[in-house]
Parts: sequence; structure tokens; C-alpha cells
Amino acid sequence: MEDIVMLLASPAAWAALATLIVMEVVLGIDNLIFISILTNRLPEEQRSRARRIGIGAALVLRLALLATVAVVVQLTEPVVSVLGHGFSWRDIILIAGGLFLVWKATKEIHHNVDPDAGDDFLASSRAAPSFAGAIVQILLLDLVFSVDSIITAVGMTEHIPIMVTAVIVAVTVMLLAADPVARFIGANPTIVMLALGFLLMIGTTLIAEGFGAHVPKGYIYAAMAFSALVEGLNMLARRARRKRERAAEDNVAA
Repeated sequence: MEDIVMLLASPAAWAALATLIVMEVVLGIDNLIFISILTNRLPEEQRSRARRIGIGAALVLRLALLATVAVVVQLTEPVVSVLGHGFSWRDIILIAGGLFLVWKATKEIHHNVDPDAGDDFLASSRAAPSFAGAIVQILLLDLVFSVDSIITAVGMTEHIPIMVTAVIVAVTVMLLAADPVARFIGANPTIVMLALGFLLMIGTTLIAEGFGAHVPKGYIYAAMAFSALVEGLNMLARRARRKRERAAEDNVAA
């Protein structure tokens, strides 16, 4: 109890909490985009429930990892060596998760670009996924993002209460944003393709990090923000063009 009181009275602890919350929210964007795209392919009455289950599972996984933080720290220790390069469990998880994201994003892009294509190696799951199948895929990516999130948190502070608070706040933000983000993505086809591009880039980054090539997260999120800004301008331009076309039609009709 005294430790918690000391933390509450420490400006450094509050600064660490604010920084960690921002970091966890930013890291949660990747997870939220994947959940939104995947659940938007479910029947409408199942989408919101699938998002809540997926985000709730992310919270449970993060808190469970925090409860075993000593084990999580050991995940960064090399467990196997290939051609002189050591791989830790974290590296293996990141590589596997990155490959899954690249495969999933590539498949979705393929089906969005050519939805009536004939049978090919990507055609095995062209139908909408089942509720259980979507939850399983969300859980797999939850595990990858949770490991990365908690290892980042451990590197920023040694106080478990700060980590727990930051994780709960970040996941709550994800929960509140899940439905609006999913509706926005579903209502704008070009946003779907942009989000799939983000997932492809994130997956590639995870693979690179798994092989020891550190990619500063700031570059990734700056590129995502710039792309989103350009797409936002395109959406405004399309909206203005539709207004001009309707005005012209009204003038002709008059």
C-alpha cells in the first residue's frame, strides 16, 4: 500500500504513466485495424460481439502477461541459433505473427482487387469467415501484439501498477473506438485498402524485428498518419465533387 501511495505522489510516476498510455494506445491501433477488417466480414449482428470478445481477450492476455512479467522478460533471451543468429521466443512470435499478417493482408487485398477470380492458392477461404474462425484469428494476433506491448511496457517502467493502469486505459480506448472505426472502414472502400496496406506494412515490420532489424516505430506511424491524411483529402475532394455534380443536375432539372 505504501508503494502505491509513493507512486501517486511521484511526478515521475505520473509522467511514466502518461507516456506509457500513449504508447499502448498507439500500439493498439494495429490490433484495432485488424479486428475491424476481420469482423466487418461477419454477419452484421455478430460484428460488435466479436469486437468486444477480441478486445476483451487482448486485455486478459496483457494482464496475464503482466502477472508473469519475469517470464516475459526471459522471452528476449535467445533459445535457438540459425546460421549464427540467435532467436528468442519474442523473435519467433513476432516472425510468426508478421507472416500471418502479411498472408492475411495479401489475401484480403487480392479478393478486394479481384473478387471474381478463379480458384487459386488464396481461394480456400473466400467465403466470409465463421464467428469462431474470426475469434481464433483475432486471438492469434492478440497474442503477438500483447507480447510486443508488454515487453515495450517493461522497458519503460519497472512498476507493475503503472503497467496495469496503462494497459487497462489503452484497451478501454480500443473498446470505445472499435465500433466507430469499424463502421468508418466499412463505409469507405478506399479506407479498407489503405488499412490493408497498413497491415501489410506492420506485418513486414514484425518480421524484420524478429530477424533483429530494428525499425523505429515513429517512422511506421508517421507513414500511416501521412497516408491517412492524403486519403482524408481525397475523401473531401470526392465529397465536394459529388456536391457539384448534384448542384449541376439540379440546375439542369430546373
